[in-house]
Amino acid sequence: MRRNKANVCLKSIVTAVIILSMSITGCGSEANSVAEGNGEIELLNVSYDPTREFYAEYNNLFCEYWREKSGQEVIVTQSHGGSGSQARSVIEGNEADVVTLALAHDVTAIEEAGLIEGGWIGEFDGDSAPYTSTIVFLVHKGNEKNIQDWDDLVKEEIEVITPNPKTSGGACWNFLAAWAYQQKRDGNDEEQTKEFMRKLYQNVLVLDSGARGATNTFVENGQGDILIAWENEAYLAMEEYPDQYEIVTPSVSILAQPSVAVVDRNVEDHGTREAAEAYLEYLYSDEAQRLAGENYYRPTKEEILREFTDQFNLEMNLVTIDDFGGWDEAYRAYFDDGAIFDQIYD
Repeated sequence: MRRNKANVCLKSIVTAVIILSMSITGCGSEANSVAEGNGEIELLNVSYDPTREFYAEYNNLFCEYWREKSGQEVIVTQSHGGSGSQARSVIEGNEADVVTLALAHDVTAIEEAGLIEGGWIGEFDGDSAPYTSTIVFLVHKGNEKNIQDWDDLVKEEIEVITPNPKTSGGACWNFLAAWAYQQKRDGNDEEQTKEFMRKLYQNVLVLDSGARGATNTFVENGQGDILIAWENEAYLAMEEYPDQYEIVTPSVSILAQPSVAVVDRNVEDHGTREAAEAYLEYLYSDEAQRLAGENYYRPTKEEILREFTDQFNLEMNLVTIDDFGGWDEAYRAYFDDGAIFDQIYD
């Protein structure tokens, strides 16, 4: 069962992030102690939208671990936004020590800019994805529109909320999950699938830049009949607004694998490589894996995942990015300028 976390409030955090997109987590010290030269170090984690609550807790867990292991205090600063936008910010000079982004393609973009060394995807277990998620539907309590599967989203009276695949990694997972569903129905007829996707995106009421913005639109502003959401984001919304929403699991979804990497050029400049590598490695510890599960991410350690069988539907029919030829091929086909998303969304 998920423990009560009074200090984590989706509503208040969302409001604060509108004003300030970066937060600082210390471990037994104030943020300004770094300037006093007492041996503390700083790490910047540039992440994507729905990880705010998880990393706010994880940073405290890691700080305690690192202090016991090295005797060194560490202060972690978090930065959040749409995954594609976050990757571009690092390329353009946001000096991340680590990135924890929504999909491998965004990390590869940073690699291609010369900031991350090749082979990063094999640096940590599970293709450097320490936790996974999937895509579900969040609907209003009672589900008056009777939304059960992807084909309900193309009905004329349905208003859909989902972020923009050009800026949001979660939105790319959303798109591919819907595409996979329709491909199975029409026997891989690309033109029929395009038409299905065109109808779906014609029903999109608001195309936000990131997953948390889309959640705000649906939950805070009350717009739309359905939010296509990360599983963990949907659970957080239900936790924050009990008895107002419910989750619908589509018949086909996708195994979403958020990727992590050390930003090699920056850690060399900052002298933080050892701590940065440990920060990502510790995500695979039993303590961090349980914390991921408590924040509604699926632990990659099978024995820890089984502890959350009452929380997650482990029988979901999930395609993977390999079914699309990997992220490089999928991005070129669906999300590059002029690719399929541009073709169906005018």
